Amino acid sequence: MATSVRDPRPSKVAVVDEVRERLAGSGAAILTEYRGLRVSELQALRRSLAAAGGEYKVFKNTLVRRAAHESGLGALEELLVGPTAIAFVHGDVAAVARVLRDFARTHPSLVVKGGLVGTSVIDERAAAALADLPTREQLLALVAGALAAPLQRFAALLKALPQNFAYGLAALVEARGAPAERAEGA
Repeated sequence: MATSVRDPRPSKVAVVDEVRERLAGSGAAILTEYRGLRVSELQALRRSLAAAGGEYKVFKNTLVRRAAHESGLGALEELLVGPTAIAFVHGDVAAVARVLRDFARTHPSLVVKGGLVGTSVIDERAAAALADLPTREQLLALVAGALAAPLQRFAALLKALPQNFAYGLAALVEARGAPAERAEGA
């Protein structure tokens, strides 16, 4: 007895559910075409992505289309052409995008197609731009520097007030004391 389109196999339903859960549970997903990469190269890419907070999985496009459609991400369907693998991001999006960019530089067979950040579908240019973003640590350092600079200036101003007051007072005492000293000497 053949299965119909209305009655999909449980294994396919499970994959669609898994893709839908991964899309919902990750901060971003970057879609790539991996045609021409050897298994060993894919394993190396998976290890690099895991270190950056990503997970690289290959699914059938038809099942990803169904999961995207059921999740209200129909715009993602246009990226599902050719052999597609998805890098699910569980950490820093820029770090994962940077790993993909750097890997693609040495392995031209890897092509970044676009992706999903939150619920927004992005094209390949926007996905490439993610790789140029500063890391989380760099952004935190910039914010800390931006907060610290005015505080440092304020502290210098507070330090200068009593110091300048002391200099002014010393100058006043010296100026007032000078005529009295001249009168004694005459």
